[in-house]
Amino acid sequence: ASNTGKIGDGKIFMLSVEEAVRVRTGERGKDAI
Repeated sequence: ASNTGKIGDGKIFMLSVEEAVRVRTGERGKDAI
């Protein structure tokens, strides 16, 4: 749920992604996203 009424609601964490792979097709990088 996006709103639980608990501490931490409303926080979004962003991390860098070095590589993405779509397992079903083998696509890599931006094409996999």
